[in-house]
Amino acid sequence: MTNYTPRADLLNDKIILVTGAGDGIGRVAAKTYAAHGATVILLGRTTAKLEAVYDEIEAAGGAKPAILPVDLSGVRWEELEYLAQGVDQEFGRLDGLLHNASLLGQRTPIANYHYATWQQVMQVNVNAAFGLTKAMMPLLEASPASSVIFTGSGVGLKGRAYWGAYSVSKFATEGLMQVLADEVDGVSNIRVNSINPGATRTKMRATAYPAEDPKTVTTPEDLMPTYLYLMGEDSVGVNGKQFNAQG
Repeated sequence: MTNYTPRADLLNDKIILVTGAGDGIGRVAAKTYAAHGATVILLGRTTAKLEAVYDEIEAAGGAKPAILPVDLSGVRWEELEYLAQGVDQEFGRLDGLLHNASLLGQRTPIANYHYATWQQVMQVNVNAAFGLTKAMMPLLEASPASSVIFTGSGVGLKGRAYWGAYSVSKFATEGLMQVLADEVDGVSNIRVNSINPGATRTKMRATAYPAEDPKTVTTPEDLMPTYLYLMGEDSVGVNGKQFNAQG
């Protein structure tokens, strides 16, 4: 959907939650959704980063966002239930959920991988995404047409040496997306898909490829047509698909 041209009011009056909203793709997606009319719920670990995105959205004339400072690496089910209750009380529904938050972990052989790091990557990339989706399902059902977007990866379609827990977590993410999509297909107003951003100019990419010239890598802004298409109602009926944001 790299050639998709959204309407300016594509997301008017939509309530959209973005995880990992303080930086990288999540920050740009949150600002882009707000620019197209959405009220954005910014979820992330670092309050100062979320506040900066909040200020950018307000300065650009967007609807007043909400901030949810949450560390997904240690979040408990009771906390996710509490978050859902707060969203319900404030908004009464949820029209979109973008699972963007991810940890890279180590780039090392499986034999050398730290057990604690493995658990942390799986917690943030898979377990927390499952828990947050489960907690928000009643609110997604309350929307006339809601979208859940998971963030995949090329190494989640074909394993690659030294990508360890990140690669395995993205295989699990695709599985979670497909299972949920199959469950809601034809019986719910929720649609579920995933996006493979590809090589993108983010801090995570710089950590994975420290010798790479960032100017040679696609910016998060260039990916937004796909993120807008799947979040807006032009994609109603599209379910269980993986999209490559770079074509």
